[in-house]
Amino acid sequence: MEFSGKSVIVTGAGKGIGHATAKMLAARGAHVIALSRSQADLDTLAEEIGCQAIAVDLADAGATRRAAQDAVPADYLVNCAGTTALDSFLDVSAETFDLIHAVNTRAPMIVAQEYARDRVAKGLPGAIVNVSSMASFYGLPDHAAYCASKGALDALTRVMANELGRHAIRVNAVNPTVTLTPMAVKAWSDPVKSGGMLSRIPIGHFADPDEVAEVILFLLSDRASMMNGVALPVDGGFMVT
Repeated sequence: MEFSGKSVIVTGAGKGIGHATAKMLAARGAHVIALSRSQADLDTLAEEIGCQAIAVDLADAGATRRAAQDAVPADYLVNCAGTTALDSFLDVSAETFDLIHAVNTRAPMIVAQEYARDRVAKGLPGAIVNVSSMASFYGLPDHAAYCASKGALDALTRVMANELGRHAIRVNAVNPTVTLTPMAVKAWSDPVKSGGMLSRIPIGHFADPDEVAEVILFLLSDRASMMNGVALPVDGGFMVT
């Protein structure tokens, strides 16, 4: 119950890693403020863990800021919401590129601004975890917009860590390999495509959402009190092969 009495904003809490993180936080005593686009997903989560639910389309900058303002105050923040599209570099449209960056990079910035402004104004410490991807390190075919958005999120994380760390707010990223969420199943259901990726993971399997959530909770906790500005692979050894 190490998060007993703490409140945590989790974006993308309706599905995948965000859902697993919200449930794990609640199981360890936290009050979760869950942001997600789907009201149905939020209703289900609220039944499971009794969270505060805020439905918002994070592609909408104005709506995102209003939702973030409704979500604070909170002790911690997990920026987990993300989206993707499978287009080759030559085929990706400007509209798709902008949408993916709006959700994957701009929304984390906006939510973190509102969270951090509240903490700084009150002189309180905090911690933010941005859920990035190992795609920020590698040029995955058909993931041009996604890779670019996650690379930008890692860069944003470093700036946030530098500036907010001076206010005792730590900021880190986790960079999972393929994690078996609905979005990943869509992207990696082809055995020909997934086989090459799996062959480079020494432990031999893709990540489970709970395996990523454990790392997120560690980075939020005081046990990671000296970790600030890292992009932490959760990849089963992919990067050493």
